[in-house]
Order: sequence, then structure tokens, then C-alpha cells
Amino acid sequence: MTEQTLIFGHRGFPAKYAENSLEGFHYAIEHHIDGLEFDVHLTKDNIPVVLHDETVDRTTNEKGEIRSFSLSELRELKLENGESIPTLKEVLELVGTSPVQLNIELKTDKMNYPGIEKIVLDMVKSYDLDKPVVYSSFNLDTLKRCKKIDDSQLYCWLTMHKVPEAALFVKKLGLSGLHLHHYQKDDILQRIWTVNDSFKIKKLFSQQVAGIITDNFEKAFKIREKML
Repeated sequence: MTEQTLIFGHRGFPAKYAENSLEGFHYAIEHHIDGLEFDVHLTKDNIPVVLHDETVDRTTNEKGEIRSFSLSELRELKLENGESIPTLKEVLELVGTSPVQLNIELKTDKMNYPGIEKIVLDMVKSYDLDKPVVYSSFNLDTLKRCKKIDDSQLYCWLTMHKVPEAALFVKKLGLSGLHLHHYQKDDILQRIWTVNDSFKIKKLFSQQVAGIITDNFEKAFKIREKML
């Protein structure tokens, strides 16, 4: 499928830094990571922000759903490293023209964020990024809406389940590939999440998947270097 499997930092570099923190993203970019994977939600005032969960309970000093906070209210909350929850704009500015591919997950499988697809696509389009962005979601309707807005982008369906006739499925929906929890023996572009076990990382490299998404990109780098 690909000459070299790309390594994506899952929520940045949570093995060393607060997940989805600018500090973690900055470290990963400075140390030449191939790609960054992160999740986007909308605040009450429709500002895209980067956090994994639908609520702030687990990762900040407060409780509540992201969509119940305005951006200014959300800015008062702190991640475990003392930073505020980053906006998508801040992450895009941090990445700039670095040769890093972004995988933006639209977090719409549990919450409904009306208009998130257009808001995010329009914002990303206003930046001169070095690599094409990969958009992913567990929600197929979200990906279909994205395709209606801009059919030229890369869209991948996230799923934990085996996809029967995967190549046909991808072609029919006009996707660029699948983001799977487990490798499938299909002739499709696939990125596998979230892979932290050394043996599994090694095996996926040997299977030449398009990408792996991991909490510890430095460990994955070392394994890839040894195999090359």
C-alpha cells in the first residue's frame, strides 16, 4: 500500500505531555513527527476547539459539556499542564507550513454540532498547510456532509468493526480510506488506531499500512528506524 508507514501522534504526545495540549503538539512538530491526530468540537458560540471528550470532566479542573461553554468561559479551564484548551485556529497556526499531516476527527458520533463540517473545512482552507488534511469521523453522515461541501478533500471513516467488502465500501462512498482499530487484509488505504504495543507496531509496519496512530511516536520512530 505504501513505501513507509506514517506515524501520527494520537492527541499529540500523551506519553509525555498533556493530551491535546499545544505543548505536546509543539514537541511533536519540533521532533519531526509525520502527522498529528486530534479531535474537534464546537463551543456554545461555534468556535472549533481541540479536545477528545465531549465533556471537560476528565482533562480539566471543571465539569460540563464543551457545547455548554462559550470560548471565553472555556479559556478559564486548565489542562493538567496549566494550559487552556486550544482552539483549532491555534493548532493550525502552530503547525504552519511544517511538513506534518493533520488528521482532524470531527467528534459528532455522540454530540450534534450543527454546522461543524463547514466551520472546520472553511477554517482549515484559510491556512497554507504543507500536507493535505485527513478528515475522519465515526459518523458517516458527517463525512457525507463534508463531501457535499468540498468533494476534493480526504475523508476516512473511523470504525471499531470489520468492514465487509471494504474496497467496494470506500469506493461507493468516495472515501480515501478507513481508520480501523484492527488491520484488515484488504487493498485499501488504512490507518490503524491507537497502537502502543511494540509487537503490534512492528507488525503493522511489516503490513505496510498507510499510517499508525499512537500515543508514543518516539517509540514508533525507533521501531521503524530499526526495521528500515
